[in-house]
Amino acid sequence: MEKENRIININLPMVVRMLIADKRKIIIFTCVSGLVGLILAFCTPKIYKSTVILAPEESGAGFSGSLSSLASMVGMNIKVGQTGDAIYPEIYPGLMSSNNFIVDLFPVTVTRDETGEQYTYQDYLQHHQREAFYIYPGIWIKKMIEGLTSKQSSDIHKVNPFRLTKDEYKIVKVIKKRISCSVDKKTNVITITVEDRDPLIAATMADSVQVHLQHAITNYRTKKARIDLEYMQQLFDEAKEQYRQARQAYAACADSYQNVKLQSYAQKVNELENEMQLKFTIYQQISEQLHLAKAKVQERIPAFTIVQGASVPVKSSSLPKVVSLFIWMILGFMLRISMLLWKNRQQFINI
Repeated sequence: MEKENRIININLPMVVRMLIADKRKIIIFTCVSGLVGLILAFCTPKIYKSTVILAPEESGAGFSGSLSSLASMVGMNIKVGQTGDAIYPEIYPGLMSSNNFIVDLFPVTVTRDETGEQYTYQDYLQHHQREAFYIYPGIWIKKMIEGLTSKQSSDIHKVNPFRLTKDEYKIVKVIKKRISCSVDKKTNVITITVEDRDPLIAATMADSVQVHLQHAITNYRTKKARIDLEYMQQLFDEAKEQYRQARQAYAACADSYQNVKLQSYAQKVNELENEMQLKFTIYQQISEQLHLAKAKVQERIPAFTIVQGASVPVKSSSLPKVVSLFIWMILGFMLRISMLLWKNRQQFINI
Protein backbone atom coordinates (compact mmCIF):
# COMPACT_ATOMS: atom_id res chain seq x y z
CA MET A 1 0.00 0.00 0.00
CA GLU A 2 1.18 3.43 -0.86
CA LYS A 3 1.42 5.93 1.93
CA GLU A 4 -1.01 8.75 1.59
CA ASN A 5 0.26 12.31 2.00
CA ARG A 6 -1.43 13.98 4.93
CA ILE A 7 -2.06 17.71 4.73
CA ILE A 8 -2.48 19.57 8.02
CA ASN A 9 -4.98 22.43 7.80
CA ILE A 10 -5.16 24.94 10.65
CA ASN A 11 -8.37 26.86 11.15
CA LEU A 12 -6.87 30.29 11.85
CA PRO A 13 -10.18 32.14 12.49
CA MET A 14 -11.06 29.59 15.15
CA VAL A 15 -7.60 30.02 16.75
CA VAL A 16 -8.05 33.81 16.85
CA ARG A 17 -11.54 33.49 18.40
CA MET A 18 -10.20 31.07 20.97
CA LEU A 19 -7.37 33.44 21.94
CA ILE A 20 -9.75 36.38 22.23
CA ALA A 21 -12.07 34.34 24.42
CA ASP A 22 -9.15 33.41 26.69
CA LYS A 23 -7.64 36.93 26.80
CA ARG A 24 -8.31 37.29 30.54
CA LYS A 25 -6.12 34.30 31.45
CA ILE A 26 -3.52 35.35 28.88
CA ILE A 27 -3.26 38.76 30.55
CA ILE A 28 -3.02 37.13 33.98
CA PHE A 29 -0.23 34.78 32.83
CA THR A 30 1.62 37.70 31.21
CA CYS A 31 1.36 39.94 34.30
CA VAL A 32 2.33 37.18 36.73
CA SER A 33 5.36 36.27 34.60
CA GLY A 34 6.35 39.94 34.42
CA LEU A 35 6.05 40.19 38.21
CA VAL A 36 8.26 37.12 38.64
CA GLY A 37 10.79 38.68 36.26
CA LEU A 38 10.82 41.92 38.26
CA ILE A 39 11.30 40.07 41.56
CA LEU A 40 14.20 38.09 40.13
CA ALA A 41 15.73 41.23 38.58
CA PHE A 42 15.59 43.21 41.84
CA CYS A 43 16.75 40.33 44.05
CA THR A 44 19.62 39.19 41.82
CA PRO A 45 22.91 41.05 42.50
CA LYS A 46 24.17 43.25 39.71
CA ILE A 47 27.26 42.29 37.76
CA TYR A 48 29.98 44.89 37.16
CA LYS A 49 32.82 44.55 34.66
CA SER A 50 36.19 46.27 34.62
CA THR A 51 38.46 46.05 31.58
CA VAL A 52 42.21 46.52 31.12
CA ILE A 53 43.82 46.75 27.68
CA LEU A 54 47.56 46.10 27.29
CA ALA A 55 49.88 46.31 24.31
CA PRO A 56 53.06 44.20 24.80
CA GLU A 57 56.34 45.01 23.11
CA GLU A 58 57.15 43.28 19.85
CA SER A 59 60.06 40.86 20.13
CA GLY A 60 60.87 40.99 16.43
CA ALA A 61 63.10 43.72 15.02
CA GLY A 62 64.31 45.08 11.72
CA PHE A 63 63.21 43.34 8.54
CA SER A 64 61.76 40.33 10.35
CA GLY A 65 59.70 42.57 12.61
CA SER A 66 58.39 44.50 9.61
CA LEU A 67 57.53 41.25 7.84
CA SER A 68 55.54 40.05 10.86
CA SER A 69 53.71 43.38 11.01
CA LEU A 70 52.78 43.20 7.31
CA ALA A 71 51.59 39.62 7.76
CA SER A 72 49.41 40.60 10.71
CA MET A 73 47.66 43.22 8.56
CA VAL A 74 46.26 40.47 6.34
CA GLY A 75 45.32 38.22 9.25
CA MET A 76 48.43 36.03 9.23
CA ASN A 77 50.57 35.39 12.28
CA ILE A 78 54.18 34.80 11.24
CA LYS A 79 56.82 34.52 13.96
CA VAL A 80 59.95 35.53 12.07
CA GLY A 81 63.22 36.49 13.70
CA GLN A 82 61.86 36.33 17.21
CA THR A 83 63.65 35.24 20.35
CA GLY A 84 61.93 31.86 20.56
CA ASP A 85 60.04 32.56 23.77
CA ALA A 86 57.66 29.79 24.81
CA ILE A 87 55.23 32.35 26.24
CA TYR A 88 53.77 34.76 23.69
CA PRO A 89 50.53 36.79 23.72
CA GLU A 90 48.43 34.08 22.07
CA ILE A 91 48.80 31.76 25.07
CA TYR A 92 48.26 34.40 27.78
CA PRO A 93 44.62 33.24 28.24
CA GLY A 94 45.86 29.72 28.95
CA LEU A 95 48.44 31.04 31.38
CA MET A 96 45.79 33.06 33.24
CA SER A 97 43.52 30.02 33.57
CA SER A 98 46.20 27.89 35.21
CA ASN A 99 45.84 26.96 38.87
CA ASN A 100 49.19 28.55 39.74
CA PHE A 101 48.09 31.92 38.37
CA ILE A 102 44.65 31.78 40.00
CA VAL A 103 46.01 30.73 43.41
CA ASP A 104 48.34 33.75 43.38
CA LEU A 105 45.21 35.94 43.39
CA PHE A 106 43.88 34.45 46.64
CA PRO A 107 45.79 36.78 49.04
CA VAL A 108 44.93 39.99 47.12
CA THR A 109 43.27 42.47 49.49
CA VAL A 110 39.90 43.77 48.26
CA THR A 111 37.60 46.43 49.71
CA ARG A 112 33.80 46.41 49.44
CA ASP A 113 32.45 49.58 47.88
CA GLU A 114 29.43 49.95 50.16
CA THR A 115 30.89 49.15 53.59
CA GLY A 116 34.62 49.68 53.14
CA GLU A 117 35.33 46.27 54.71
CA GLN A 118 38.55 44.60 53.64
CA TYR A 119 39.09 40.91 52.98
CA THR A 120 41.39 38.69 51.03
CA TYR A 121 39.91 37.75 47.67
CA GLN A 122 39.67 34.13 48.78
CA ASP A 123 37.83 35.04 51.99
CA TYR A 124 35.52 37.42 50.12
CA LEU A 125 34.46 34.80 47.57
CA GLN A 126 34.03 32.13 50.23
CA HIS A 127 32.16 34.01 52.95
CA HIS A 128 31.25 37.62 52.13
CA GLN A 129 29.87 37.60 48.61
CA ARG A 130 26.28 38.58 47.90
CA GLU A 131 24.14 35.85 46.37
CA ALA A 132 20.70 35.79 44.81
CA PHE A 133 17.95 35.10 47.37
CA TYR A 134 16.91 31.82 45.76
CA ILE A 135 20.44 30.41 46.20
CA TYR A 136 20.57 30.82 49.98
CA PRO A 137 18.32 27.81 50.86
CA GLY A 138 20.63 25.53 48.91
CA ILE A 139 23.68 27.07 50.59
CA TRP A 140 22.20 26.57 54.06
CA ILE A 141 21.25 22.96 53.34
CA LYS A 142 24.70 22.29 51.91
CA LYS A 143 26.40 23.78 54.98
CA MET A 144 24.24 21.65 57.27
CA ILE A 145 25.13 18.49 55.36
CA GLU A 146 28.83 19.35 55.30
CA GLY A 147 28.73 20.13 59.02
CA LEU A 148 27.31 16.67 59.75
CA THR A 149 29.48 14.68 57.38
CA SER A 150 32.86 16.44 57.50
CA LYS A 151 35.19 17.55 60.22
CA GLN A 152 35.94 21.27 60.33
CA SER A 153 39.60 22.17 60.62
CA SER A 154 40.72 25.56 61.78
CA ASP A 155 44.34 25.04 60.76
CA ILE A 156 45.65 27.72 58.42
CA HIS A 157 47.67 26.15 55.63
CA LYS A 158 49.32 27.44 52.52
CA VAL A 159 47.34 26.84 49.35
CA ASN A 160 49.01 24.21 47.19
CA PRO A 161 48.07 24.54 43.49
CA PHE A 162 49.16 20.94 42.96
CA ARG A 163 46.67 19.64 45.52
CA LEU A 164 43.70 21.89 46.18
CA THR A 165 41.09 21.23 48.80
CA LYS A 166 37.44 20.97 47.84
CA ASP A 167 36.66 24.55 48.89
CA GLU A 168 39.79 25.90 47.18
CA TYR A 169 38.88 24.11 43.96
CA LYS A 170 35.42 25.71 44.01
CA ILE A 171 36.95 29.16 44.47
CA VAL A 172 39.37 28.52 41.59
CA LYS A 173 36.41 27.60 39.35
CA VAL A 174 34.56 30.79 40.34
CA ILE A 175 37.59 32.98 39.61
CA LYS A 176 38.14 31.32 36.23
CA LYS A 177 34.56 32.19 35.27
CA ARG A 178 35.00 35.82 36.34
CA ILE A 179 38.31 36.49 34.61
CA SER A 180 38.55 36.51 30.85
CA CYS A 181 41.47 37.32 28.57
CA SER A 182 41.41 37.78 24.82
CA VAL A 183 44.23 38.57 22.40
CA ASP A 184 43.85 40.28 19.04
CA LYS A 185 45.86 38.09 16.66
CA LYS A 186 46.55 41.00 14.31
CA THR A 187 47.79 43.55 16.85
CA ASN A 188 48.60 41.33 19.88
CA VAL A 189 46.58 43.73 22.04
CA ILE A 190 45.55 41.98 25.26
CA THR A 191 42.12 42.64 26.77
CA ILE A 192 41.57 41.53 30.36
CA THR A 193 38.03 41.64 31.78
CA VAL A 194 37.08 40.95 35.38
CA GLU A 195 33.48 40.82 36.59
CA ASP A 196 32.17 40.94 40.13
CA ARG A 197 29.09 41.92 42.11
CA ASP A 198 30.99 44.82 43.67
CA PRO A 199 32.27 47.56 41.30
CA LEU A 200 35.32 48.43 43.42
CA ILE A 201 36.36 44.80 43.74
CA ALA A 202 35.95 44.31 39.99
CA ALA A 203 38.33 47.22 39.31
CA THR A 204 40.76 46.11 42.03
CA MET A 205 40.99 42.59 40.67
CA ALA A 206 41.33 43.81 37.07
CA ASP A 207 44.36 45.84 38.13
CA SER A 208 45.73 42.92 40.18
CA VAL A 209 45.33 40.47 37.31
CA GLN A 210 47.19 42.90 35.03
CA VAL A 211 50.05 43.21 37.54
CA HIS A 212 50.22 39.43 38.11
CA LEU A 213 50.27 38.78 34.36
CA GLN A 214 53.09 41.26 33.83
CA HIS A 215 54.97 39.75 36.78
CA ALA A 216 54.55 36.21 35.42
CA ILE A 217 55.76 37.20 31.94
CA THR A 218 58.67 39.17 33.41
CA ASN A 219 59.72 36.21 35.56
CA TYR A 220 59.69 33.93 32.54
CA ARG A 221 61.52 36.31 30.21
CA THR A 222 64.25 37.11 32.77
CA LYS A 223 64.61 33.63 34.29
CA LYS A 224 67.73 32.62 32.30
CA ALA A 225 69.29 36.07 32.74
CA ARG A 226 68.60 36.04 36.49
CA ILE A 227 70.21 32.59 36.84
CA ASP A 228 73.27 33.89 35.00
CA LEU A 229 73.31 36.98 37.22
CA GLU A 230 73.20 34.87 40.39
CA TYR A 231 76.10 32.78 39.09
CA MET A 232 78.14 35.88 38.21
CA GLN A 233 77.35 37.39 41.61
CA GLN A 234 78.68 34.24 43.26
CA LEU A 235 81.88 34.37 41.17
CA PHE A 236 82.24 38.08 41.93
CA ASP A 237 81.97 37.50 45.70
CA GLU A 238 84.54 34.70 45.52
CA ALA A 239 86.95 36.76 43.39
CA LYS A 240 86.56 39.75 45.69
CA GLU A 241 87.33 37.64 48.75
CA GLN A 242 90.35 36.01 47.08
CA TYR A 243 91.69 39.43 46.06
CA ARG A 244 91.21 40.73 49.60
CA GLN A 245 93.11 37.78 51.06
CA ALA A 246 95.93 38.14 48.49
CA ARG A 247 96.21 41.86 49.20
CA GLN A 248 96.38 41.30 52.95
CA ALA A 249 99.03 38.57 52.51
CA TYR A 250 101.14 40.82 50.30
CA ALA A 251 100.84 43.79 52.65
CA ALA A 252 101.75 41.69 55.69
CA CYS A 253 104.74 40.14 53.93
CA ALA A 254 105.97 43.50 52.58
CA ASP A 255 105.75 45.07 56.01
CA SER A 256 107.54 42.22 57.78
CA TYR A 257 110.38 42.06 55.22
CA GLN A 258 110.77 45.79 54.75
CA ASN A 259 114.28 46.00 56.29
CA VAL A 260 115.45 42.59 55.05
CA LYS A 261 117.79 42.66 52.07
CA LEU A 262 117.87 38.92 51.30
CA GLN A 263 117.00 37.93 47.73
CA SER A 264 114.80 35.04 48.82
CA TYR A 265 112.60 37.35 50.84
CA ALA A 266 112.38 39.83 47.95
CA GLN A 267 111.38 36.99 45.61
CA LYS A 268 108.61 35.92 47.99
CA VAL A 269 107.31 39.48 48.14
CA ASN A 270 107.31 39.61 44.31
CA GLU A 271 105.41 36.33 44.12
CA LEU A 272 102.75 37.62 46.50
CA GLU A 273 102.54 40.85 44.54
CA ASN A 274 102.11 38.96 41.26
CA GLU A 275 99.45 36.76 42.82
CA MET A 276 97.67 39.86 44.14
CA GLN A 277 97.76 41.44 40.67
CA LEU A 278 96.41 38.23 39.15
CA LYS A 279 93.56 38.12 41.66
CA PHE A 280 92.85 41.77 40.98
CA THR A 281 92.72 41.16 37.22
CA ILE A 282 90.28 38.27 37.69
CA TYR A 283 88.23 40.37 40.11
CA GLN A 284 88.11 43.25 37.62
CA GLN A 285 87.05 41.02 34.71
CA ILE A 286 84.30 39.32 36.72
CA SER A 287 83.14 42.74 37.92
CA GLU A 288 82.66 43.81 34.29
CA GLN A 289 80.80 40.59 33.49
CA LEU A 290 78.59 41.15 36.53
CA HIS A 291 77.57 44.57 35.24
CA LEU A 292 76.84 43.04 31.83
CA ALA A 293 74.67 40.35 33.48
CA LYS A 294 72.71 43.06 35.32
CA ALA A 295 72.21 44.93 32.06
CA LYS A 296 71.06 41.68 30.41
CA VAL A 297 68.37 41.21 33.06
CA GLN A 298 67.14 44.75 32.50
CA GLU A 299 67.17 44.21 28.75
CA ARG A 300 65.01 41.08 29.04
CA ILE A 301 62.30 42.79 31.10
CA PRO A 302 59.30 43.16 28.73
CA ALA A 303 57.57 46.48 28.33
CA PHE A 304 53.77 46.76 28.42
CA THR A 305 51.85 49.81 27.31
CA ILE A 306 48.62 50.25 29.26
CA VAL A 307 46.14 51.36 26.61
CA GLN A 308 43.26 51.35 29.10
CA GLY A 309 43.76 51.04 32.84
CA ALA A 310 41.38 49.55 35.37
CA SER A 311 38.57 51.82 36.56
CA VAL A 312 35.57 51.40 38.84
CA PRO A 313 32.53 50.75 36.60
CA VAL A 314 29.63 53.16 37.06
CA LYS A 315 26.96 51.05 35.38
CA SER A 316 26.36 47.35 35.77
CA SER A 317 26.62 44.98 32.84
CA SER A 318 23.56 43.03 33.95
CA LEU A 319 20.41 42.89 31.87
CA PRO A 320 18.29 46.03 32.50
CA LYS A 321 15.22 45.45 34.63
CA VAL A 322 12.91 46.75 31.91
CA VAL A 323 14.34 44.23 29.45
CA SER A 324 13.93 41.44 32.01
CA LEU A 325 10.30 42.53 32.52
CA PHE A 326 9.50 42.34 28.81
CA ILE A 327 11.30 39.00 28.39
CA TRP A 328 9.38 37.40 31.24
CA MET A 329 6.10 38.89 30.00
CA ILE A 330 6.72 37.44 26.57
CA LEU A 331 7.56 34.07 28.12
CA GLY A 332 4.32 34.12 30.12
CA PHE A 333 2.34 35.13 27.04
CA MET A 334 3.88 32.35 24.94
CA LEU A 335 3.41 29.80 27.72
CA ARG A 336 -0.33 30.47 28.01
CA ILE A 337 -0.83 30.40 24.23
CA SER A 338 1.13 27.12 23.97
CA MET A 339 -0.99 25.55 26.72
CA LEU A 340 -4.20 26.74 25.07
CA LEU A 341 -3.23 25.52 21.61
CA TRP A 342 -2.11 22.13 22.91
CA LYS A 343 -5.25 21.66 24.95
CA ASN A 344 -7.60 22.44 22.03
CA ARG A 345 -5.44 21.13 19.17
CA GLN A 346 -8.14 18.71 17.94
CA GLN A 347 -10.72 21.47 17.40
CA PHE A 348 -8.86 23.64 14.86
CA ILE A 349 -6.45 21.17 13.23
CA ASN A 350 -7.83 19.09 10.37
CA ILE A 351 -5.76 16.30 8.85
